Amino acid sequence: MRQPTTFGSADPIGATGPVPVPMMRVRSASAPAPGRPVNEDLVFRFGPLVGVLDGATVPDGFDTGCVHGPEWYVRHLAARIGVAEAVRPAARLTSNLAAAILAVRADHGGQCDLDHPGTPSSTVCLLRDCGDQVDYLVLCDSPLVLDTGGQVSVVTDNRLDTAMAELRETVAAVPGGGADPVTRFRHAVSVQRERMNRTHGYWVAAADPDAAFHAVTGTLPRHGPAAVRRAALLSDGASSAVEQFGLTDWAGLLDLLSTDGPGGLIDQVRAAERDHPDRLRRHKPTDDASVVFCEFE
Repeated sequence: MRQPTTFGSADPIGATGPVPVPMMRVRSASAPAPGRPVNEDLVFRFGPLVGVLDGATVPDGFDTGCVHGPEWYVRHLAARIGVAEAVRPAARLTSNLAAAILAVRADHGGQCDLDHPGTPSSTVCLLRDCGDQVDYLVLCDSPLVLDTGGQVSVVTDNRLDTAMAELRETVAAVPGGGADPVTRFRHAVSVQRERMNRTHGYWVAAADPDAAFHAVTGTLPRHGPAAVRRAALLSDGASSAVEQFGLTDWAGLLDLLSTDGPGGLIDQVRAAERDHPDRLRRHKPTDDASVVFCEFE
């Protein structure tokens, strides 16, 4: 688990004494699924920018057209986001994410078929403290939970869920599909890949920089009655505490993070995965889990 860190703007010291410095306190944790040697999630911080990436696991027996895997992709994407932010700190998050995706294309070194429907991909959840406001970006199913003015809300990109619901209906309509679960699953994955980064499908960071401009974005005030107080960036392995296991609601999740920290939330998810496997909505019994928790003064 990363140690808590702080970030403050460099306000000048006036004649009457120091000006209060607005702070963003950050705590984070990321853990691979039990029994798995690699973590396809990644949490990061570059100054005022924090993020969570969740690489898409490749099902056994499926080709990707790439010599690299999800772990490689999320590491390179995070690094390229950091470079883009360093070069253009005032640019929109969508523009810097697009630049990062384009740069990762070059990182493949011409070894891979980047038009393959199974090319490595990742969700993206970003939050940037700009001093007087906070910018955010959510792409695919890594939600952002916000406490603004004492009201808790969640920013989600539901297009993957919508595509998956339609996918289940499509697969169910295949004649004889129910007799062979393996064939049924392979057909489902193939159809899902066809809908990635397509209109009327869903969008995710992969090889097409245009996906960045389909993200859910917004801006929040840092001051005043509606100011952001707390924020949690989650991979779906961590948001399952609310969405799958019903351990708490979104407000309770923020309270849990305030008291027990990101590691405490992941511990509760692991216990729920062991005790309530019937509540899982994904094909994996456990998943990588990642949290970035921000508190604003």
